[in-house]
Amino acid sequence: MKKIVIALGGNALGNTPYEQLELVRETAKPIVDLIQDGNEVVIAHGNGPQVGMINLGLATAARTGSIKSDMPFPECGAMSQGYIGYHLQNAIGNELKSRGMDKEVCTIVTQVLVDEKDPAFQNPTKPVGGFYDKDVAEKIMREKGYKMVEDAGRGYRRVVPSPRPIDVVEKKTVENLIKAGNVVITVGGGGIPVVLRDGYLYGTPAVIDKDYASEKLAELIDADMLIILTAVEKVAINYKKENEQWLSSMTPDQAKAYAKEGQFAPGSMLPKVNACVEFAESKKGRVALITSLDKALQALNGETGTRIQM
Repeated sequence: MKKIVIALGGNALGNTPYEQLELVRETAKPIVDLIQDGNEVVIAHGNGPQVGMINLGLATAARTGSIKSDMPFPECGAMSQGYIGYHLQNAIGNELKSRGMDKEVCTIVTQVLVDEKDPAFQNPTKPVGGFYDKDVAEKIMREKGYKMVEDAGRGYRRVVPSPRPIDVVEKKTVENLIKAGNVVITVGGGGIPVVLRDGYLYGTPAVIDKDYASEKLAELIDADMLIILTAVEKVAINYKKENEQWLSSMTPDQAKAYAKEGQFAPGSMLPKVNACVEFAESKKGRVALITSLDKALQALNGETGTRIQM
């Protein structure tokens, strides 16, 4: 039996609650395959479209006077964790029951600690929310102190920092639930970013990359394997070129060399590879795996996917 942290990519979820509710029924099947195979499974997921939808919807309602206030960004992250977690635990629970498996599924609204001195706070880069014209953007900056940037000719958007995770606040709760035999959904959307001031935790407007948060969680709960699920079955170098090569395995050093060559796209595959390298290097015997959702069990059995290990 292995303890596995699975990081679900955006392709496993939808762009609307209705689309998501349909998609997660299929998402649940390969996850339950891994559980049925005898593994302890912890699930993490992204929340990009969902948290943006919540943030934009409430901000729009506040501007029109329909509600009294917009919603702070950490609270938007918490709301997205709740409803994505509900969809996942519902779908996974139903799939377990359909196979006669007696297991509980639960979602933990998870805080993830970041460092206020992280350089990311001096250079916010992660766009969130809606698009505005220059005049409205300047008004928002004056009134709320947000940083707004022009985004590819489509208008101005708010940008927030993307700091690296340093701890998962609820890690002991997650461990206790795993020991009790539960399937746990946690660090959704990378977790709710919190900072430590005078011994107390405070939410901060930021976005933590879900691959890095999943890796940190996997380390902290002493997982055997980190599986990052994405749209492709394996990692490629020279992607979509004539000399494209799909990789079955890499050492951390090989992965770092490929990354230095610019083989992995910064906004998609690079953080996945970097997170896998960190996990593989964190303790002897730990294995990281990148593959597609539908190939998860085959990849776990060594039949496909890209493995990164010492």
